[in-house]
Amino acid sequence: MIVGVPREIKPGEQRVALTPAGARALAEAGHRVEVEHGAGGGSGIRDDEYATVGAALVTADEVWQRAELVLKVKEPLPAESARLRPGQILLTYLHLAPAPELARALRDSGAIAIAYETVQRADGSLPLLTPMSEVAGRLSVQEGAFYLGRAHGGRGILLSGVPGVPPGNVVILGAGTAGLNAARTAVGLGADVSTLDVNPDRLRHVDDIFRGQVVTLMSNSFNVEQVLRRADLLIGAVLVAGARAPRLVTKDMVATMKEGSVIVDVSVDQGGCVETIHPTTLLDPVYLVSGVVHYGVANMPALVPRTSTFALTNATLPYALELATRGVVAAARANPALAKGINVWRGQVVHPAVAEAVGTPATPLDACLR
Repeated sequence: MIVGVPREIKPGEQRVALTPAGARALAEAGHRVEVEHGAGGGSGIRDDEYATVGAALVTADEVWQRAELVLKVKEPLPAESARLRPGQILLTYLHLAPAPELARALRDSGAIAIAYETVQRADGSLPLLTPMSEVAGRLSVQEGAFYLGRAHGGRGILLSGVPGVPPGNVVILGAGTAGLNAARTAVGLGADVSTLDVNPDRLRHVDDIFRGQVVTLMSNSFNVEQVLRRADLLIGAVLVAGARAPRLVTKDMVATMKEGSVIVDVSVDQGGCVETIHPTTLLDPVYLVSGVVHYGVANMPALVPRTSTFALTNATLPYALELATRGVVAAARANPALAKGINVWRGQVVHPAVAEAVGTPATPLDACLR
C-alpha cells in the first residue's frame, strides 16, 4: 500500500504523523512511504532522515493524489478535505462531534475516515488518545501557571506558594488520563489540588495514587459551583468518547470566579466543558471573559511537537501497519478497537456518538464491511 504523510497546515501545528522509525517499519513490511518535503521540520526531523530509511520525499499534491492511506495528526482543513477521494483511508485526530461541517465534507468525499480518538479497546481505554492526553494534561498546568502571571493577565499567583504564603488552588474537572496527568503536575508544583469526577472508582484511584495530596469530590453542579469560587486555575479534562463534551461550567459560574483566574479547557477540541470556551490557536491562545483568562488551544501538544510526535507514533504505528498490510476491511473485521475508530465510511457516518452529535442517522459499520 502507498502510505502518505503530508505536512500539517493547521496554524501553529508542528507535529508530524510518522517518525523515521515508523517509516522504516512500514517500508520493511513492503509498503511505499511518501512524505511531503519538510513535514517533519517542526518536530526536528530532517528530510534526509526519512530518505535514509527508504521513504520517498514528494510534494503535497503527490501525497494526496497517490496515497491509499493518509496519516495525519490533526483534522483536515477545508483545503485538505477537498483533496480526499473515494475509498482513500484517512487516519488522524478528527473530533467530529463539534464539527458538523467537517463531518459532512468527509461524508461527501467518499473517503474512509478513522479517528485516533475513538479507537477503543474492550476495556474502554483509548490507546491512540492516551499519549496526547498525557501531554495535554501536563501542559495544561504548565500553561495555566504561565498565564497566572500578572504580565499575562492573571492574578499574579505562584502555584507553589512560598513559605508564609499559601499555594495556588487548582481545580481539575475529570479524573481520566488528562486529569490525572494535570493532577500529577500540579501536585509536583506544590499546588492545592482538587479533582472532580462522576465516577467514584476514578476518585478512589486518584486518592490511591496521590495518597491524600489531592482532594476528591463528586462532580455535580453544587460542588462545581463551590470549587470555582476559590479556584486560581481551572482545568477542564472531561471526555465522552466520540461525543461532545458535557457543559459542566456555565457562563454564570465563570462570572463567580476570581478576577485574573485562569481556565484551561483540554476538552475544547470536543466542544469544551466550559460554556464560555471556544477554540484558540497557539499563535493567539487566550482571551478574557468576566475577567477570567480563557485558554482554548485545541492542539496543545503541538507546543512540544518533538515529544508529541514520538509519543503519537509509538501508539499509532501498529494500527497503521495493520491497515496497510491487511487492508481496511480485513483490519476492521479482525480488530474491534480499530473498527470503533471508523467515523465515516464511503459517504456514511458510522460512529453512533458522532452521528448523534452531527444530527444524522448512523449506518451500522457491519453493513459497510459486507
